[in-house]
Amino acid sequence: MIGLIFGETDFPKYIYRKIKNKKKYIIIDLTNKNFFKKDKNSFKVSIGQFGKIISILKRNNCKKVLFAGKVNKPNFSKLKLDLKGVYHIPKIIKKSKIGDAAILREIINIFKKEGIKTISSTFFTPELNFSKGNYTKYKPDINDKKDIKNAIKFLNRSQPYSYIQAAVARNNSVILEKRKGTKDLLRNIKKNKSKSNGVLVKFPKKKQDKRLDLPTVGLNTLKQCKSAGLKGIVLKHKNNIFLDKIEAINFANRNKMFILVV
Repeated sequence: MIGLIFGETDFPKYIYRKIKNKKKYIIIDLTNKNFFKKDKNSFKVSIGQFGKIISILKRNNCKKVLFAGKVNKPNFSKLKLDLKGVYHIPKIIKKSKIGDAAILREIINIFKKEGIKTISSTFFTPELNFSKGNYTKYKPDINDKKDIKNAIKFLNRSQPYSYIQAAVARNNSVILEKRKGTKDLLRNIKKNKSKSNGVLVKFPKKKQDKRLDLPTVGLNTLKQCKSAGLKGIVLKHKNNIFLDKIEAINFANRNKMFILVV
């Protein structure tokens, strides 16, 4: 039995469709709209109810869990806590001052102490990971390569446990994503676009735990990049989740964009 701890985005839905009729599982549903409520094996739980989550996992003999999807950083003062939540939340609040990745690492440690192992988010979906290469007809030109280099340099300078996973580089300037994520970054770029140039670079955080929260992109990301006037996307090999691969590549080719994995 595997415990699936699902947050927002399309990635959990992809995993769910793939294993639904093949594996024994339970779902800890952390989505805002209780997306998985129709599944009899799904449990809607607040992120602060560690006791309830662990109890559900142990009651169903789950010795392994998989995290997938985004869980927004909560307002700690408004969390619904059970006794274990009250016990663990001070450590999590302390870790939150370091960054989102530190919160996730602390949660993994909590499960580990309870005898529950965390496996990679791509355990069931290795096909979603792109290896090195250019996946479209179009390749970065000299200016694109300069933008890519600048974006990677700025991402590498970000704090080890920062929430930053993405940067847009254009015309010798770099804009890093904020806590609201890549979608918000691209919306802001769209408001200020001048002409079609620039790139989105999406890399894992420094000291990223590869078992969870890998940079995720897909067809919608390409569409947002196009609307923002960007020419392509750059990912890091073995450290990405790419949804809607065929559709995304076809869209990029039709719009003279590139998808590069380095």
